[in-house]
Amino acid sequence: MADSSFDIVSKVERQEVDNALNQTAKEISQRYDFKGVGAAISWSGDKILMEANSEDRVKAVLDVFQSKLIKRGVSLKALDAGEPQLSGKEYKIFATIQEGISQENAKKVAKIIRDEGPKGVKAQVQGDELRVSSKSRDDLQAVIALLKSKDFDFALQFVNYR
Repeated sequence: MADSSFDIVSKVERQEVDNALNQTAKEISQRYDFKGVGAAISWSGDKILMEANSEDRVKAVLDVFQSKLIKRGVSLKALDAGEPQLSGKEYKIFATIQEGISQENAKKVAKIIRDEGPKGVKAQVQGDELRVSSKSRDDLQAVIALLKSKDFDFALQFVNYR
């Protein structure tokens, strides 16, 4: 019998991020506490730019954006937001969306699977994802449960389960 396998990836649905950004922009334009503070959120290349005339307001824009991401099912671990920076009279926050598992993070995950996972489970790094394979599907289920119980500083999804 052939091995069963699944892939561990860290991907973000860009359309969901775009929808969350548009919802945030709409809420900012309508909310009373954002009137007259120059609050805005938009794409700036592949980064997300949040602006307002005070540090508290720009942090509030980030908070609204984070709540919209959560509602759309996007993990906040994928959002890498910087600190508010003063630019002229405005405060700005640049945020990026992290995708893919870095080599060192993939090695950490593979080590956890080797050390704590069931025997006979193999994990191999393939680019920015990790393929986990085993003869037993129950062992693969155990690996998924093990990884879900761990707290990583990046988002994980399990795909291509076969």
